[in-house]
Amino acid sequence: MSQYFEIHPETPQQRLVNQAVEILRAGGVLVYPTDSCYALGCTLDNKRGLERIYRIRRLDKGHHMSLICRDLSSIAAYAKIDNQHYRLLKSLTPGPYTFILKATNEIPRRLLHPKRKTIGIRVPDNNIAQALLSELGEPMMSTTLLMPNDDYPLSDPYDISQLLKSDVDAVIDGGACGLEETTVLSLEGELEVIREGKGDIAKLR
Repeated sequence: MSQYFEIHPETPQQRLVNQAVEILRAGGVLVYPTDSCYALGCTLDNKRGLERIYRIRRLDKGHHMSLICRDLSSIAAYAKIDNQHYRLLKSLTPGPYTFILKATNEIPRRLLHPKRKTIGIRVPDNNIAQALLSELGEPMMSTTLLMPNDDYPLSDPYDISQLLKSDVDAVIDGGACGLEETTVLSLEGELEVIREGKGDIAKLR
């Protein structure tokens, strides 16, 4: 049975944030809110947690996982960023964008695109997600909570807790979340919009 935390979306209670992070550090998988949708997350070194996330979403092993970072300085340790891309990242973070970047050697191989050696990285504009990352002290491995055969991500935390009570270790209720996934931008070379989502692509011009 998973734990259920009601955390205030504007002023997250540190006691509950600490409990959620303890679950992550102990190898747990949790559901948490972002600035786009609810997501599944675990720590980078949690191989079993990654396998559980694949199983929950019925993903194949080639699915591109994302790294959820607190800020730009966190990104620099895990992805290669040139000056041009740095300016773009600075203007769009935090926000509902996922950036596909060349990974550094700090990224576990199992998280990389098998051929391109890239990683999806994002900095969410969400107080609860930011509080979790701050307490954890490192990025989280994550993916949108989009169930098999569903057209939209799950958005009601109570319904999520009932559906996944045997599959995850904790659900964070941060209020109703959106249904639109992030805008995905490839920064491997020239800027390319891979998926248009919640992030406004007009800001790219």
